[in-house]
Amino acid sequence: MPDRLKPSRRSDVASFLAMDVLAEAKALEAAGRRVVHLEVGQPGAPAPRLVLEAAREALRDGRLGYTEALGITPLRERIARHYHDAYGLDISPERVVVTTGSSAAFNLAFLAAFDVGDRVVLPTPGYPAYRNILAALGLAVDEIETSGRTRWAITPDMLMQTHAETPVNGVLVASPANPTGTMMQPDALADLVTTCRDEDIWFLSDEIYHGLVYNGRAACALDTWDDAIVINSFSKYYCMTGWRVGWMIVPQWLVRPVERIAQNLYISVPELSQRAALAAFDATDELEAVKAGYEANRALLLEKLPGIGLDELLPVDGAFYIYADVRKFTNDSIDFAKRLLNDAGVAVTPGPDFDLRRGDTYVRISFAGTHADMQEAVERMGTFLKA
Repeated sequence: MPDRLKPSRRSDVASFLAMDVLAEAKALEAAGRRVVHLEVGQPGAPAPRLVLEAAREALRDGRLGYTEALGITPLRERIARHYHDAYGLDISPERVVVTTGSSAAFNLAFLAAFDVGDRVVLPTPGYPAYRNILAALGLAVDEIETSGRTRWAITPDMLMQTHAETPVNGVLVASPANPTGTMMQPDALADLVTTCRDEDIWFLSDEIYHGLVYNGRAACALDTWDDAIVINSFSKYYCMTGWRVGWMIVPQWLVRPVERIAQNLYISVPELSQRAALAAFDATDELEAVKAGYEANRALLLEKLPGIGLDELLPVDGAFYIYADVRKFTNDSIDFAKRLLNDAGVAVTPGPDFDLRRGDTYVRISFAGTHADMQEAVERMGTFLKA
């Protein structure tokens, strides 16, 4: 490598361990091994029938081209109506931005709301891509450790203590959360959002797992503060990971800045995905059946995991993850995950992906697969842990 042609410092971000585990699992499968996949947060079900039919119809039309950078009007209107139907909120379609998955929404939000050097608070454990994208964009990250004492959530007091030490420009929270599946209670979320509003701190709400709630009610941040930035996607509840289509709701004055950035970064979201996503809102019966499958998987794991020694689990209110304490068996969850994969053929994600300081004694288990996979995984893990 020439001395002057090195990768940028901003590219030196941590790898996404879940994807590294997936790659190792795929290599084992290519060699003929059977692997049960519990590492990736991806629905096991295909996109709904109505979505597939809409995509076929779009393909029959023949021509798929650029669309408006903010998304096609019918989809923006339908997303706005979703907020009325699901939360009783009146959201103007003009504030809806269709994105290439939630990943693009995070990039757009970070670029539009923050300048280089601004500080953004994240709870830990939390989704690693937040931290890595922020770092790549030259933003400072303050990770606040959460615990069972606050039900694994940031509180206003915790935020204000950090804000007093070094001014905070933004807070990003996911509820239900990845990797835990734990959800902020509506009052707790409202208190945190209100604090951000009163302190002129951007509040970004990752609501990608709304719709996948088994215990309690998922509150929308917009119910408390109309100027919060809300990010969602068709990937999880709607089973459309590979279609790469999501959305965000932004304050009216942020629409044009987001639009300009989107125009230059990727022009527009693929038209095929947008037209297909429009049909997803009419597939509720099929999607609720998929959710019922997750709920059955959740019940199975919550019943069986304690019996094989994994009896310290964070509250699993929603999403399709269990965050399990494995300190009875290891202080190196990366090594633990490698051995579990190679010896038992079960792929899980090690905790350092989500918590740089305490993750060595945790693993994330995804229950988005089939019920048969969950049963097989518990059996294999039980044998491995007894060995």
